[in-house]
Amino acid sequence: MKAAVALIAFNRPVTTARVFARIREARPSRLFIALDGPRPDRPGEAELCAEVRRIVEDVDWPCEVERSYSDANLGCCHRPASAIAWVFSRVEEAIFLEDDILPDPTFFAYCDELLARYRDEPRVMSISGYNAFGESAGVAESYWFSAYPRSWGWASWRRAWQGFDVQMRGWPAFRASAAWRALPSEAREVYEPWMQNVYAGQPNIWDAQWLLLAWQTQGVTAIPQRNLVENLGFGADSTNTPHVPRLAPSRTWPMEFPLRHPAAIQRDRAQEVEWIRREHDVRGTAAGRAVHRLLHRVKRGVMDVIAPATK
Repeated sequence: MKAAVALIAFNRPVTTARVFARIREARPSRLFIALDGPRPDRPGEAELCAEVRRIVEDVDWPCEVERSYSDANLGCCHRPASAIAWVFSRVEEAIFLEDDILPDPTFFAYCDELLARYRDEPRVMSISGYNAFGESAGVAESYWFSAYPRSWGWASWRRAWQGFDVQMRGWPAFRASAAWRALPSEAREVYEPWMQNVYAGQPNIWDAQWLLLAWQTQGVTAIPQRNLVENLGFGADSTNTPHVPRLAPSRTWPMEFPLRHPAAIQRDRAQEVEWIRREHDVRGTAAGRAVHRLLHRVKRGVMDVIAPATK
């Protein structure tokens, strides 16, 4: 494979070992490893982080390795965001995995091919390995395009990362724009309170900022027709996913080659809306939408009060 691989890890040696073994099978010629440091108020976490470091030091294939190890804990926002920026300061494109995202072996070749195919296509901002449906019904091609990037196993280019803003300073203007109003009502109902919450400083994540950048630039993400990654991270020790989401496939499928490419770079809006409805239990009825709008307006009002004090 030609593309560099980047692994972002923290305190989970068991899942890290499984993901790292899959990277070893792929044998990338260039590997970036970014680790977060332990939290001082968590007994035993320093030992877990040290064990993760021992695991990822075992690079036993011909490979150029670069490492970014943080002694302090940067958290679920600033460690991934800084790691991604670091990788893109070194290479033009890369495949990204976190320590709890286990890819099917064919994930790497799929990303490698699409990174080359869309390298100079500004409309395509990323490639995802995740399909929440498991399989996308009615899709004959190997992948389809979405306006909603997914970061459970993904790949992208330096050009797409330009403009990423961890503070989301462009969110208020975008929320007032025609581009925001053009999004499906289901998307606005689901994402408005979440985006406003992240803008206000909670939760401690980076992918809302990535989603905002996709909307601002009208970029699309390639979504595989069948799921290529398994999330091993659900559970009590997870920071943001203590429970399995409504849509989270429990298996992966190998990608079939040669890839069947879509005829045009065009969003599959029907797939997008169905994904949002099923993942977030958004009702398609007018009454259901009215209830969601009311609840979200109340939440938005609370966040509008909080945001100026916390930015």
